Amino acid sequence: MSGFQIGKDIISYVALGDSFTEGLDDPHPDGGNLPQGRYRGWADRFAEHLAGHVGELRYANLAVRGKLLRQIFTEQLPRAVELRPDLVTLCAGGNDILRPGSDPDTLAEAFEAGVDRLRGAGADVVVFTGFDTGFQPVMKHLRGKVATYNMHLRAIADRHGCSVVDLWSMKVLQDRRAWSADRLHLSSEGHRRLALRVCEVLGVPVEGDWSEPWPQVPPLPWREARQEDLQWARQHLVPWIHRRLTGRSSGDGIRPKRPDLEPLG
Repeated sequence: MSGFQIGKDIISYVALGDSFTEGLDDPHPDGGNLPQGRYRGWADRFAEHLAGHVGELRYANLAVRGKLLRQIFTEQLPRAVELRPDLVTLCAGGNDILRPGSDPDTLAEAFEAGVDRLRGAGADVVVFTGFDTGFQPVMKHLRGKVATYNMHLRAIADRHGCSVVDLWSMKVLQDRRAWSADRLHLSSEGHRRLALRVCEVLGVPVEGDWSEPWPQVPPLPWREARQEDLQWARQHLVPWIHRRLTGRSSGDGIRPKRPDLEPLG
């Protein structure tokens, strides 16, 4: 397990990853005063919780939407090593898994090399498994590949003394209210619950229960549900496929929202 301690006067924390860690689709409450497209997300929310228990938190978020594992490790990881943080959260490989022909065994080898560099720089590392996609009809076929990758990630975490946030076991996130309209990114409530889960893993005291059951609501009528499916396909699935076919990424031209270790606030 990680040796991370929250008792220090000053803690430095760097978040690495893709859209999941950048914070899509959790609009920042101060969005009117921030660059267009700025999101909050679980990492910002976790940093806010952590800041309440240390003298000073210095936080950088290098995550950028659409990034593949190799891009995270070539564009973000060297900067993280340079910053020499106390704590790094690392979620990488999800965009690779979505692509046909990707091999979870090969991805795991690259992932472990990245973890080894971060641990060698003195950082405590938190690793995230992938979600259980069995409840999502469009991505249900990826379930076996995600499960294989997850087993690798757990083994890597064991070998390198990392903490693990097991997204696969968070059944509370298998409710549609945990997801935004694109069905690929967490909603604001999903991000809030995940931040609480990260706090639990790292022993950061918080109020609130990430596993609290959702309020009961009746299921959508069949016709309304199919209309939502069609709208989702037009607004989100088709543009995503078009980007894949044209070799473009949602992260093209996007810079990290917090490139430097700075006090939170």
